[in-house]
Amino acid sequence: MDNVFYRNLTKTYLEVDYGEGIYLYDKDGNRYMDACSGAAVSNLGHAHPRVIRAMTEQAQKVAFSHLSRWTSGPIKELADLVASLAPGSLNKLYLVSGGSEATEAALKMARQYYLERDGKTGKYRVISRWKSFHGNTIGALSMTGDKRRKKYTPLLLNFPHVAPAYCYRCPFGKEQETCAVECALDLERVIKLEGADTIAAFIAEPVGGAACGAIVPHKDYFKIVREICDHYDILLIADEVMTGFGRTGAMFAIEDYGVIPDMICAAKGMSAGYSPLGAVIVKDEIYETFKQGSGIFVHGHTYGGNPLSAAVAVAVIRTLIEDKLVENSRVVGSYLLEKLREKLQPFWFVGDVRGKGLMQGVEIVKNKATKEPFPAALGLAEKLTVTLMKHGVVVYPGSGNADGENGDQFLLAPPLIITKEQADELVEAMVAGFAEFDKSISQYK
Repeated sequence: MDNVFYRNLTKTYLEVDYGEGIYLYDKDGNRYMDACSGAAVSNLGHAHPRVIRAMTEQAQKVAFSHLSRWTSGPIKELADLVASLAPGSLNKLYLVSGGSEATEAALKMARQYYLERDGKTGKYRVISRWKSFHGNTIGALSMTGDKRRKKYTPLLLNFPHVAPAYCYRCPFGKEQETCAVECALDLERVIKLEGADTIAAFIAEPVGGAACGAIVPHKDYFKIVREICDHYDILLIADEVMTGFGRTGAMFAIEDYGVIPDMICAAKGMSAGYSPLGAVIVKDEIYETFKQGSGIFVHGHTYGGNPLSAAVAVAVIRTLIEDKLVENSRVVGSYLLEKLREKLQPFWFVGDVRGKGLMQGVEIVKNKATKEPFPAALGLAEKLTVTLMKHGVVVYPGSGNADGENGDQFLLAPPLIITKEQADELVEAMVAGFAEFDKSISQYK
């Protein structure tokens, strides 16, 4: 027994030894396909030579300098690079250390933006969706619509939540082909009930991640949301902590919906797990409002904008571009999704296989016809994950997606360097794991 305070104190953890490409190896020499990139983080896989070289070279120069006193070449290069890739006038980069810090920064930035613009304002609340995850800090968890918030409810801010864009379990009982995108219109309903004069922003993941397993909204969802936000003078924040930098087959997932948000929160794939990094990408108009106002954003984190993480991110993003990995995510992702649907949906307990690019989800149900979930007490998402690891595949499990308590799913988000041949290997291993799992849960039919 060691002295690490793990997230789950009842669980036994394998000890990782090293990684290479899309694979991880434990201390006993067993190989695992990192089919979730940790938590949709390791977009370039493990031990990428270009990134290691950039990290080493920067560490030999300077690893840390504080943004209250210093700028550096790497952060300026990174900001210019991101500005060239982000849509519209999203040209300014505010750097932090991770995803929760990014969404927390966006929350505070939205509040201060209206103060800078208007001098005095009642706008401070952020609307988010149920079946969303925006981070673990108090502000980020206040915006989260997932059961992880329940234990901390007394500590959280009184922020409203709207219906999820969850077509498989549509809260309005509609079909995507014929619906009026009621899930998007629910935003306007809540704004009217709460009062637009109190609402600073609406935050949403373009493709749902940890809380729901890659739910993809209706093609018109964000167009309607953008119109509603504009009408009521509310900022639109795209939480691309998971989806950003190529995960869904576009550099930023929101681009596929034909709208430009006011802010994009990024992290994970930005530095691909090689160094902690997060950011808020901000429209010029918001930046100028701060600049013409007080000139100071009252916020900051110790490691935000450190030169080492920035140099790593530059190497990661240039590799994404030069190796055409965003296109690879789209092409191989489409191939993988087709194969998964073909091979997994025949299992009696597989309700839905969905996704976009290399961000995909599989939902487990007790009854396909009714979509009845398994009881949460069975812990089937975790049990299936353990079974798949026996077959050399690591996935990202989740639960509570059906009703806040029950419902099992897992996320697949392999490194963007994955090939079609490796996708075939992944599917084959998953089919074997599902077949073993089928036998272990046959009594629940």
